Amino acid sequence: MPLTPSPKRIAAAAAGLALAAAAAVAAAPAASAAPATPSLPSPAACNGCWQPSLQTSWNWVLSTVPSAPFRNVQMYDVDGFNNSAANVSALHSAGIKAVCYLSAGTYENWRPDASQFPSAVLGSGNGWPGEKWLDVREIQKSGSALRKIMDARLDMCRQKGFDMVELDNVDGYTNSTGFPLTAADQLYFNATLANDSHARGMSVLQKNDNEQIPQLLPYFDGALNEQCNQYKECTTAQNGDYGYDQYVAAGKPVFQAEYKLSTSSFCSKDNANDFNGVRFDINLDDKTFQPCR
Repeated sequence: MPLTPSPKRIAAAAAGLALAAAAAVAAAPAASAAPATPSLPSPAACNGCWQPSLQTSWNWVLSTVPSAPFRNVQMYDVDGFNNSAANVSALHSAGIKAVCYLSAGTYENWRPDASQFPSAVLGSGNGWPGEKWLDVREIQKSGSALRKIMDARLDMCRQKGFDMVELDNVDGYTNSTGFPLTAADQLYFNATLANDSHARGMSVLQKNDNEQIPQLLPYFDGALNEQCNQYKECTTAQNGDYGYDQYVAAGKPVFQAEYKLSTSSFCSKDNANDFNGVRFDINLDDKTFQPCR
């Protein structure tokens, strides 16, 4: 006849299974912690670089290559790839400084260097056709492929004669990139590329990453913002501990763009904050240009 295990034997067996499970857990290799982000580099000086004044008139044209006659402004921010050295020279001949727009935080599949990006650094789409977020942590590696790509872009800007660089999409850590980016990762990436711009004799604008303005301010020579009036996030008084007014207080200009608001609803605020405010079309095709001052 079948034997029924006693309660004591059942308890003993259960205890044995528990001990075996505990031993298996103890023997399993521990998950490795993510490597710590390196300390930030010291801010690099930009000796001999163009340093725009607080009040600098400007135009922003990315979806076309501007040609003479240019608008009567002191600075044009244009696409670094699409504009040639001759285009930059034409701006200079008109007495206008030229800013080299680069998307530093995203992959763009139409750029001539697109094939150089390792597949491992390509993340989720950022909402624009053909663009993907980059794993900016890769720049922390010795011999970083991403840094070589970005430095080659900065070399291109310098060789074409640009005076300044605009680094776009440098706030991946606040977005769904497909990577576990941290604020420290983003700071390291942004500071490194700002220093690399300075090393090439070009000043550099902070774009995006509003929350880290206090930490990034020593590395950048000014800032470019989109729609802070629309979203009520321009100043420290609005945000709590960061704001573009901190750039102005440091003697560095703020270039502020709005698309949907009328000039009557934001220009008085920009002027009071000493921002260089302009209303543009969102595709930045030079068809709408309504400066506040």
